[in-house]
Amino acid sequence: MKFSSLLPPLLVCVLGTFSLKTTAQQLPYKNKSLPIEQRVRDLLSRMTRQEKIKQLDMYRGLEFLPMGEAHEATVYNEDTIAKTVGNFSVGSMHDVYPLYASLSNKIQHYVVKHSRLGIPVLFVEEGLHGYSGKGSTSFPTPLGLAATWDTSLIYKVGRAIATESRADGTAMILGPLLDVARDPRWGRMEETFGEDTYLVSEIGLAMVKGLQGGDVSRADAVISEPKHFAGHALPDAGSNTAPVHIGPREMRSVFLPTFEKAVKKGNALGIMAAYHETDGIPSVVNKWLLTDVLRKEWGFKGMVISDLGAVRMTEQVHQTARDRGDALAQSLNAGLDMQFYDYPHAAFEHSLDSAIQQKMLTTARLDSAVSDVLRVKFLLGLFERPYIDTTLFAQVKHNDAHQQLALKAAQQSIVLLKNENNLLPLTNKQKIAVVGPLAKSNYLGGYSNTEDTAVALLTGLRQRAGANIKIDYAEGISAENTNALNEAVDLVRRSDVAIVALGENLKEVGEGKDRAHLDLDSVQLNLIRTIQQTGKPVVVVLMNGRALCINWLADNVPSIVEGWFNGEKSGLAMADVLLGNVNPSGKLPVTFPRSVGQIPFFYNHNPSSRHNYVDEKDQPLYEFGHGLSYTRFDYSNLVLPRKPIEKNGMFEVRLKVSNTGKVAGEEVVQLYIRDEVSSVATPVKTLKSFARVVLKPGESKDVVFKLDAEEALSLWDRDGKKVVEPGTFKVMVGSASNDIRLNGVFEVR
Repeated sequence: MKFSSLLPPLLVCVLGTFSLKTTAQQLPYKNKSLPIEQRVRDLLSRMTRQEKIKQLDMYRGLEFLPMGEAHEATVYNEDTIAKTVGNFSVGSMHDVYPLYASLSNKIQHYVVKHSRLGIPVLFVEEGLHGYSGKGSTSFPTPLGLAATWDTSLIYKVGRAIATESRADGTAMILGPLLDVARDPRWGRMEETFGEDTYLVSEIGLAMVKGLQGGDVSRADAVISEPKHFAGHALPDAGSNTAPVHIGPREMRSVFLPTFEKAVKKGNALGIMAAYHETDGIPSVVNKWLLTDVLRKEWGFKGMVISDLGAVRMTEQVHQTARDRGDALAQSLNAGLDMQFYDYPHAAFEHSLDSAIQQKMLTTARLDSAVSDVLRVKFLLGLFERPYIDTTLFAQVKHNDAHQQLALKAAQQSIVLLKNENNLLPLTNKQKIAVVGPLAKSNYLGGYSNTEDTAVALLTGLRQRAGANIKIDYAEGISAENTNALNEAVDLVRRSDVAIVALGENLKEVGEGKDRAHLDLDSVQLNLIRTIQQTGKPVVVVLMNGRALCINWLADNVPSIVEGWFNGEKSGLAMADVLLGNVNPSGKLPVTFPRSVGQIPFFYNHNPSSRHNYVDEKDQPLYEFGHGLSYTRFDYSNLVLPRKPIEKNGMFEVRLKVSNTGKVAGEEVVQLYIRDEVSSVATPVKTLKSFARVVLKPGESKDVVFKLDAEEALSLWDRDGKKVVEPGTFKVMVGSASNDIRLNGVFEVR
């Protein structure tokens, strides 16, 4: 390829000769004692335009190493690498997942030794709820993790993911997903932390901190790259990548704070620009988002990559760019730094070079984007330590501590939706019938390694059952066996209780699997109705990646347990809850609607938002924050500020929580606030803090919430300014958004 404006050949030759004659310590960019910004500037000054452009490109793993149907690389082939990159370094590699840690080093060694300036490559992989490489620890899907409402636990999960990822050579994880999800038709709800801005912000911040570990140059830390920036989870009709219709105030109030906290408090060093358009402007070319807000307002110092093919979509889908050069120039001018499989490498390089020649893109902006990529590599310590310790992965991959953490996360994520007459736990049942194909499902959840599997519900029950408990299974649904349902009915009649596993078919949940209907399919409904007619007690275990419409279950089944897709220990965790080894403590991070016609339905709606239909109830089926326990918790002694608080001050809310039941349990205490009168419409209640409280039977504890007025009470006013307005604020504390136990008010000056 010809680059008309590369550095003059003589200068390139001189630089090359200089680099051969100068030791590494004499080159400023290789001197680790110098400030990173100085090293970035020095390295940038030595790079040709072609070398710079290649730093803005992401390569597929299969372009470097031969791979089979799975995405794990197993064989090193230098000829393939040489054919792909020649004597150049590139920005990043994705979808490699080397099965042996030494493969990462071999790739890195080739790039460092054969490129003129020795710039290391950045390995980027998936890790939403576990590093996606084969054999790694798989935790509950993000929606399940959010149901724990436990930020300390999520931090530990992040640390585990980072440790296993970096030990395999991966230095950047594409996550967490910080979209606020309010439409369960969208197939990617399972990847989110739910519908509430504060909950998503806090869980997301814990994950970002866990991944980055405070210092990304550590051997057990990675770059965290929150996505999808921004507002991606509220598309037209719940259809993935469709337009999003939200105004600037709603964007500021609901969808941006999750990312802002990750950047400002978590120092996240990556951001993924989303596919969709908002108010007609595709995210990857939205300068207000990527530059004005992200960089200028929040001080973001990392790099921004496109979602897979998002730049290309501006040309081929949104039709806001006339060709690839225009699409790339618009994206980089807006603040994007790296493409994600948008265009073939040669076309990408040629188009960017032409854009500069045609003055569609300035050299200064090119340098700025390259600097963002280089800065991340310097922060990771890749120039000093481009290679990993190959003994680490065997030590940390799927180790006992991580497995126990996966089990605890799965246990805490389980939500007891209904428990009529205290059917659960099954402490006095000797014959248990397990029914439904999903009882044998070993699905880990979306964005997991497809070659690893979870402990199925049936397996978990059999492992956890005591000698006096008999566990029998009947599929109940089978295209091959026409008597499957009758066999299930016979088994249930011979048993003390039936556990029926229901939920989503794997073909209807996940990315690109959006749904127009959220009910259980007719075959599953027929199964549960038939089992219920036996008259035996029935427990339904749900396995799903989104909120579902389960009205018939709520009306007719005594006990319902939400199990999500709970990672590798899912069956064991559910068995522990069903058999009473663990007291359920999970809370819903999303609202369960009664029908699709109610969508969007979320708890913190504005006062004028109503769901008054002639053919449907005006309340959801299960509210945000809902989750029962095997014990009872009482709330008392609410103490609020007696004097008016300052708009920029701190204040406290105190109360007492008591376990008045007979077993130990954990309660998630939820604090909501309502601005009674405001210059713009504000929600009827908004979550502002929460706390997990562990209590023995008869034990009481004081809970103290310390809040920052500017964070907890602010709004975006009519002039587009973030302010705390004086007036009266209502405090609501309880066990769920619709189960408020204590109320009070306080004043702001």
